[in-house]
Amino acid sequence: MNNYYLGIDVSKGYADFILIDEQKRPIIESFQLDDTYSGHQRLYDIINDFFKDHPDATLYAGVESTGGYEDNWFSFLHKLQQQFNVFVTRLNPFGVSHDTKAEMTRVITDKNSARAIATYLIRHNERISYTQEDFYAPARKLWNFVNTFTKQRAELLNQLESLLYSTFPEILTYCKEGFSDWVLKLLQRYPTAQRIENAELSSIASIPYVSRKKALKLQALAQRSVGNHNEATADIIQTIAQEIIHLSSMIDQKEKKLQETVSDTDIKLLESFKGIGTYSAVGLLLHIGTIERFPSVKKLASFFGLHPTFKQSGDGTWAMRMSKQGNPEVRRILFNVARSAVVHNPVIRKTYENHIAKGMKHYQAMGACMHKILRIVYGMLKNKTYFNPSIDLGNRKKKQKRQEKQLPNTDRLRRFQHIDNHAPISRWQYKKRKERDASQNE
Repeated sequence: MNNYYLGIDVSKGYADFILIDEQKRPIIESFQLDDTYSGHQRLYDIINDFFKDHPDATLYAGVESTGGYEDNWFSFLHKLQQQFNVFVTRLNPFGVSHDTKAEMTRVITDKNSARAIATYLIRHNERISYTQEDFYAPARKLWNFVNTFTKQRAELLNQLESLLYSTFPEILTYCKEGFSDWVLKLLQRYPTAQRIENAELSSIASIPYVSRKKALKLQALAQRSVGNHNEATADIIQTIAQEIIHLSSMIDQKEKKLQETVSDTDIKLLESFKGIGTYSAVGLLLHIGTIERFPSVKKLASFFGLHPTFKQSGDGTWAMRMSKQGNPEVRRILFNVARSAVVHNPVIRKTYENHIAKGMKHYQAMGACMHKILRIVYGMLKNKTYFNPSIDLGNRKKKQKRQEKQLPNTDRLRRFQHIDNHAPISRWQYKKRKERDASQNE
């Protein structure tokens, strides 16, 4: 069976294609199609004719992740799997870009980019996973939709607090833990201290969670308020309060819909870990997808940019830090989970304390906790087991025994020749070697 590779460089509204064989020879020269019904039909005809001429072929297609412009082409090719021997994947543009630089390509065009994608599929075929079906793709769009509204609500709440400080600062004493629903509904009716003072007591008390006693206290605060009444500002406060109520209602509805898209079993599995709530569990499951597509926890950590990156040469190590090259949304979820777990989960609290004791700063230790939480999540999903601290303890003991059996890295590197200080090494390297010899003698 012969393998062929279809490179697709996606642009807004159209895409460039090229089909090559394993020797990188063009089977179908570069061509361009629009992202329309007729363009998709023409691609179908081209692939259909290709399989008539090559009935025993396997076609591997690749598109770069371009923020959604590739979705239509990806979905179309995915549907063709039911009829043809086609496999399609989304590629990280970072990898394709560096592969192109390694070839020292000087001219970058859409046509050349399509060929670079097809060539990348050949060179790194063993590293690429071809997706069969992405069940959570629509749910991830809904997740991003909810996050957009959540950010808008936060901006409006900050703006509302600033306006209230100049119009009715006394009511902010009820908002130390955030704006409650009754406060927003009160401001929707009576946005300033003057309007609350002149309002009917029964009308204020009719708002849910506002008793008659609380209504009297609010009017007393309004009478002694140092805020300034302004009709234009009152109208803005009224509009903002109404919009926040509307956004909160919409966010709650969409969050419930998101929970329905994910398996209840997997949600309960992750919720067994103290620090992971229902919404965080849903977010992790949506972005991880099927755990089987990650052969190891290292692959999972790298996919979300939680692995450490550093530069090490003969004279030292520099810039040890988190990669942050993966999806930022998962890191945001894990950071919030880590904040809760450091307080409520003894395993993560111990990890945080150990890293602080080693000299790490707060955010560095939080990054280490995020990495550990992701490893625990991987184990729970892979083995379909609830969180058990004894399993984590056993794994750490096994790792410690393996490390005790292994030689230090420097000893393994120098197993063919002992260190010779007469080599033309740098002054910094000479100092390191002297310190190493002194520690070994001790």
